[in-house]
Amino acid sequence: GKYFLYVSRLEPENNAHLVIEAFEKVLTDMKLAVVGDAPYSRKYISSLKKTKDERIVFLGGVYGKGYKLLQSGAYVYVHATEAGGTHPALVEGMGFGNCVLYYGVAESVEVVGDAGASFDGKNPDDLRAKIQYLVDTPEEVACYRVKARKRANKLFSWDRVVDQYLELFHELIPREEKQGEG
Repeated sequence: GKYFLYVSRLEPENNAHLVIEAFEKVLTDMKLAVVGDAPYSRKYISSLKKTKDERIVFLGGVYGKGYKLLQSGAYVYVHATEAGGTHPALVEGMGFGNCVLYYGVAESVEVVGDAGASFDGKNPDDLRAKIQYLVDTPEEVACYRVKARKRANKLFSWDRVVDQYLELFHELIPREEKQGEG
């Protein structure tokens, strides 16, 4: 609970630079753990690592047990991706009971609902202000944690997803085939 966690491929559209720039301006002793890599984005990654802020730690790709430990121990999970639909890392962050701070694009709003805090990615100071607010209000973070886990379990559990697929498949089977079975 002493670090913010950012997980993504380190590419410009995933906005690690916005998260790092905002975090550099936040007053806290907490760290920012940056998890991810991208072999084709070396120049971008090099620019990210030029930060002089010792609280920002680049961990590279982390998988399996290490990834689960990072997710389960974070104070806040930051999701700054602005495109791409329902991101597994966002759902995982919620499922681990993290307070999620996310870029307020429609896809992420649909996933998170009221179970996290959004930021305006077009306004860099908004992200800084939201990070600072979450640092300063642990009771709000605790509330988001509970909401996030409940929402993830309700909407994104494997049982729910399988049930939804089964419903869809049954809807797609022509009526004649259904009648022939019974």
